[in-house]
Amino acid sequence: MERVDLIPPPAADDAAPRDDVADRADAYAAAPLLNCLVREVAEPLPRTGEPGEPGEADDHRVYRLPGGRLLRVRGERRPAGPEVYTAAGWRPVSHPELVKLVAEVLVRHTGLSNHELPAEMIDSRDAVAALLTARAGATPPADPYLLSEQSLITGHPHHPAPKARGGGPVAGWLPYAPEAHARFPLTLLGLRADAVVEEGDTAALDALGEAPAGYRLLPAHPWQLDLVARDLAPAFADGRLIHLGTTAFEAWPTAAIRTLYAPERDLCLKFSLDVRITNDIRRLWRHDLLKLRRTDTAAVRAFAAIDGPAAWLGDHGYRTAAFAFEELAVLVRDGLRDRVVPGATPLLAAALVEGFDGSPLDGAKDPAAWWDAYLAQVVPPALAAFADHGVVLEAHLQNTLIAVDADGTPVQALFRDSEGVKLLPDMSRAAGWERLVYCLVVNHLGEVAAALAERHPGLDPWPAVRRALSRHDLPETAALLASPTLPGKTNLLLRWTGADGADARYLPLPNPLAG
Repeated sequence: MERVDLIPPPAADDAAPRDDVADRADAYAAAPLLNCLVREVAEPLPRTGEPGEPGEADDHRVYRLPGGRLLRVRGERRPAGPEVYTAAGWRPVSHPELVKLVAEVLVRHTGLSNHELPAEMIDSRDAVAALLTARAGATPPADPYLLSEQSLITGHPHHPAPKARGGGPVAGWLPYAPEAHARFPLTLLGLRADAVVEEGDTAALDALGEAPAGYRLLPAHPWQLDLVARDLAPAFADGRLIHLGTTAFEAWPTAAIRTLYAPERDLCLKFSLDVRITNDIRRLWRHDLLKLRRTDTAAVRAFAAIDGPAAWLGDHGYRTAAFAFEELAVLVRDGLRDRVVPGATPLLAAALVEGFDGSPLDGAKDPAAWWDAYLAQVVPPALAAFADHGVVLEAHLQNTLIAVDADGTPVQALFRDSEGVKLLPDMSRAAGWERLVYCLVVNHLGEVAAALAERHPGLDPWPAVRRALSRHDLPETAALLASPTLPGKTNLLLRWTGADGADARYLPLPNPLAG
């Protein structure tokens, strides 16, 4: 069945006339912002069935906002066409007006003001416009895996500013944007040996080039070097750092932006990036690096004991400079060749939700069987890691790869990112379970299920999720299937109230598993 999207995906219409870029950027930016607004602070109104009434029975959903104003939108998964109710009836809301409306609602709802987040919302929308323009003249990667990593124009479907790039000029970040199909060589630095700090296996870094006597190789993300150039100037001046050119190969930025993959070398590197992307400044923070070996070792051991093809993409080690520990840190991650089952093609799970040319979710001849196969690969390893090994995977859409066979059937799940993994000795079992349920069920399975149902009308994906979860004899799964609610992360309120990006807060969402 042909895919039907509320917002046309870039892959299908990048050749559209340039004069519609603004409208498309508005629509892309409005959808996740509206998702946040209606999830976190709005009250859904019942349909009245009376034409002309605020709750009229049509293709709109109507919500009451704090303060009493009424908002209606078309669609549910990717809401569009926002309108507010006035004395003269329903009036369309432009993107700048939507940002102003959200700010007014949040001031009323929280009693707090915030001048930073509205600017990020505008920055996110403007970034989308720049990305759409760039994609019209860019050549997408032929490799399906790279294409999936670089497909996310909307990005996080429940974040108020998923594409914000720190407010900097477009020319500063666009050359490194995965959504613009960027690829570029890595900058090579020589780091004086007495300033090297490293832990774990970093041998792959030494194979990137030649360092002069007394120095070690340190690859760097060119955007990060631009961002911290002033801070590093003294180190270049006194010889602690020297420029050694660039790699002979190009690396492709993945959906995470600061994580790059070089397919010729099967090399995956994660860098610090001093830019706020979604909730956090994306540095490799010292406290995370210092616990990396413990966390990654626990994940490696867990997956070694798990039955089936599931794989963990381990973070081997890191190297950095003692005088710029976080700014210049680089993390070495497993490549794909030795981890993906033979003959399968890995794809980013988030790309299945967003949509891209050749997505197996679109081409599934038997969507129910495809979904059963998907769940069989994703659910068991995530639950086994938690129940048997105390490892709480951050199994959300951007940290999960799905490998499919030649027919597009899921045959393997691969999980990544030690930075997001939690261990039960460090948090309560209840807190770990809540985090896993949000990442795996709400953020991940809920989004894929909704996209699958939208593309294949008549399919109810939730009975299959119930069956997949009920196969695991955990007290938590039984309680989950009986609970009326699921935990939904409040990204809009987190950002508005200035909470730490890692300080997840949840509100109850209706649980489709309970029915």
